[in-house]
Amino acid sequence: MAEPVTIARPYAEAVFRIAREKNVLTSWADALANLDAVVADVRVQSLIGDPNVSADQIEGLVLGVIGDKLDAGIAGEARNFIHVLVENGRLEGTPQIRSLFDDLKREHEGVLEAIVISALPIGDDHVKPLIASLEAKFKRRITARVEVDSQLIGGVKIVVGDKVIDATVRGRLDAMAATLTH
Repeated sequence: MAEPVTIARPYAEAVFRIAREKNVLTSWADALANLDAVVADVRVQSLIGDPNVSADQIEGLVLGVIGDKLDAGIAGEARNFIHVLVENGRLEGTPQIRSLFDDLKREHEGVLEAIVISALPIGDDHVKPLIASLEAKFKRRITARVEVDSQLIGGVKIVVGDKVIDATVRGRLDAMAATLTH
């Protein structure tokens, strides 16, 4: 069976191509975020897997919830997209489609995403200077997502693309151990 991301990729690329051509990337990003929120709801999840609920009923439910939130410039195409997802049984792939679309959008806009992993929650007053440093280092605009990992002793780990900056206490201890043993 194919990986969910493999199944989602053609849908994300198709939506991205349409959005880029018509210069409505933000509208589509918002529409996919709304669709993702609806599909993530436990009640909707139970209906998607229910054989007693038809594709038309699921489509009607989804469009009933997000239909008025769709940007008028993309409403028709977004409704068609939702119809295709429902008909092909791919509505559950919405999180992957959204993630891939967001990646394509960031790449198109020249933006990198940084994941900042910390032992404790950190505020904007600490994140903003960190982002400024990363932007200077990578010479691109950076958006940051902060995650908390209680397994860390202290410090932060930053992941930007395939680069990892490990400034955690555990990382420093591991580096010292490696230095002492070699």
